[in-house]
Amino acid sequence: MPLSQLDNQAALVVIDLQKGIVALPTVHPAADVVAKSASIARAFRAKNHPVVLVNVVEAAPGRTDAPKHPFPTDPSFAELVPQLEAATSDMRVSKKRWGAFQTTDLDAQLRAKGIKQIVLVGIATSIGIESTARYASELGYDVVLVTDAMTDLNAAAHENSVKTIFPRIGETVTTDELLKVLG
Repeated sequence: MPLSQLDNQAALVVIDLQKGIVALPTVHPAADVVAKSASIARAFRAKNHPVVLVNVVEAAPGRTDAPKHPFPTDPSFAELVPQLEAATSDMRVSKKRWGAFQTTDLDAQLRAKGIKQIVLVGIATSIGIESTARYASELGYDVVLVTDAMTDLNAAAHENSVKTIFPRIGETVTTDELLKVLG
């Protein structure tokens, strides 16, 4: 069933559209994901819906049986891409894990604003987006996933998230469908 409406206070959560991440080789062109995400962010701001810009600033501890890859030390790695046109009204979240809820105050910020529904876009589908979507669902948020405004480093992982995981967690839509609902 297509998305017919958004909650009055739905929040857009943009995952890891930062200079270092968009420079990675992705399945779909990162520039397209950035452009679609930026258009959604503009539409959310125009309707006075909250926009949350998330960036990753540290690597999660992860596995012990694999070599550690140090987190890039170049400060520009974590800078949000300028195409998002970050506004002073946007919430900012810097994360240290895959998901945007763990080790951050995102849940508290959203609850303080009465947010019950989140819309997710960004990179990477099977990592930051899926982790955030799973945790949001477990916290009781209604989750909307804009599948053409996200991409991954691995085609099979992207496809698994979009086709198998996301329909169990929330509603999946395209950018055009979402923008039509936003009016």
